[in-house]
Amino acid sequence: MPFRFLVYAAERVLSMDYRMMDYRMIEEICAKYGAEYKKNECLASYTSFKIGGRCPILIKPNGIDCLREIVSEFNRGNKEYRIIGKGSNILVSDKGVDFPVISLSSITKTEVDGERMICTAGMPLIGLCRLAAEQSLSGLEFAYGIPGSTGGAVYMNAGAYGGEMKDVVCECTFIDSDGELVRAAAEDLDFSYRHSFFSGKKCIITEIKLMLHKGDKNEIQNTMDELMQRRRDKQPLEYPSAGSTFKRPEGDFAGRLIEAAGLKGFSVGGAQVSEKHCGFVINKGGATFDDVKVLIERVREKVKENSGVSLETEVVVWE
Repeated sequence: MPFRFLVYAAERVLSMDYRMMDYRMIEEICAKYGAEYKKNECLASYTSFKIGGRCPILIKPNGIDCLREIVSEFNRGNKEYRIIGKGSNILVSDKGVDFPVISLSSITKTEVDGERMICTAGMPLIGLCRLAAEQSLSGLEFAYGIPGSTGGAVYMNAGAYGGEMKDVVCECTFIDSDGELVRAAAEDLDFSYRHSFFSGKKCIITEIKLMLHKGDKNEIQNTMDELMQRRRDKQPLEYPSAGSTFKRPEGDFAGRLIEAAGLKGFSVGGAQVSEKHCGFVINKGGATFDDVKVLIERVREKVKENSGVSLETEVVVWE
């Protein structure tokens, strides 16, 4: 066996042992709080694309204190980690990833205080919309059906049907890069189209305050039902996807440009440009990470060639 290979193998084993030592500390923190974790966990079931390999450990903090301790432990060792909410905007490599993943899915608490709603970042946005309707609170109707967590929706300033999260968020609490809890008012969150203060930063949204207004419960529910029906009619909700694959280009629509380029129904392996809505790349069945990546790149190339527009993706790639 070549000496170079032996050295590489030895380094690999030492590296793995070192990572396991780090994770023992994480396991102790989870045990302290009664939080769940899973080693060598497949991420496909945690993403709306239903694509993705394994991560070394997936951690599910069950409260903000638990989350802060875990983050502090990783920061102390300068270790990379990623946050996942509902996984509705992520494409994960089939080869897996070599960093730990922290899921916020177990941190789902909501309070109603008059016309304000206060929720943790892991709260599913669709559940928050339902609760708002039950409390006769209007303002979140536009978000009904957006398949993500509330924290994820704030992070990317998600929007639909003329509304955006910036319209209802009044304050956010987050863990900054030093592990400190920070509160910020909406005017300091730098909201713009599919962007916020948090975009690209090593911050973790923990709590969101929203300012809504009293309305008629039946009217709110009817509006939500109408918007959901429009989604079902126009979007390929029956297939796994990451929602709108591309950002809306200024003055136009990605779906229109893609269809104009003759790409409606275009496929690579199990990935396809939806025939129902060309702005969606869907997992038609058995799509791989490479299928989706190649399809997205070919769409971008063809649209650029046909219209001169450079499409930007909304999907975040983990590899």
